[in-house]
Amino acid sequence: MADRYFSDRESGPRGRTSEEFTSGGWGGIVALVHSLIATGALGVDYPDNCRDGRGPIGTNEYTLSLAIQAEIPGLPWPLDPTAVPPTLAILDLIEFCHEHIAKPLKGSFHDYFDHYHLNYDRDAGRAEFSERANQVLARNGMAFELNPSGQITRLAPPMLGEALASVVFQTRERELDRLLETARAKFLSPDLEVRRDALEKLWDAWERLKTVLRPEDKKRSIALLLERAAPDPKARAALDAEASELTRIGNEFRIRHSEVNKIVIDSSAQVDYLFHRMFAMIQLLLRFL
Repeated sequence: MADRYFSDRESGPRGRTSEEFTSGGWGGIVALVHSLIATGALGVDYPDNCRDGRGPIGTNEYTLSLAIQAEIPGLPWPLDPTAVPPTLAILDLIEFCHEHIAKPLKGSFHDYFDHYHLNYDRDAGRAEFSERANQVLARNGMAFELNPSGQITRLAPPMLGEALASVVFQTRERELDRLLETARAKFLSPDLEVRRDALEKLWDAWERLKTVLRPEDKKRSIALLLERAAPDPKARAALDAEASELTRIGNEFRIRHSEVNKIVIDSSAQVDYLFHRMFAMIQLLLRFL
């Protein structure tokens, strides 16, 4: 619910650019997990069972904590809202909860122990959890979102995000399409290392694109493609310069090569810029294949 609060309706939603959790954002996730435990929503997979063996009555926090510590080693338990863990550990926790959550539904009432036995609706629980988790992420300006399949994806910059969502890679060159699809998927990862891999795949696609028209003559092949894209001499000169610069970046930055003298890409902002720049060139040239 993007317009749930007055500030959103009055000033528009907050920009989704942050990649590090603040204490407030982490506190919101901690509160959400505690509420899931209290309501028994995680009891579908980690049940606190009725002593008479009549089924689950809530969440067994002990077995839940063991599972979380085993699957997310970087996340201390119990959750401490005053100590913010690494961002990737928090995002893993959100995915873990989505996988193991279900909406608790009251079943039969057990008079002797004064409790209800629970039934569960997994689809409804996941839908409600996704809305609540995404609300926390959005209100805190996080550049991440929990998608319907239960995976955290990184939100691309608005203009690039629209282009990535709408483009369909159908070049009739299967390997080129595969490289472009892989680059797109890796670019949306919350993990910086995976996002660096997206640049490698995109630059690999660039090198392959250069050979599509004339596989036996790479220089002539890319020249023909640039001529199609920019018949005007001045426009062609600009595209020639950009094509040369992109090739230089691929060789001098740590994108396609790993020698110690290569320039390291050490932030998501740099990945965004380089990906956007290369993707714009490739997207242009694909129209003239």
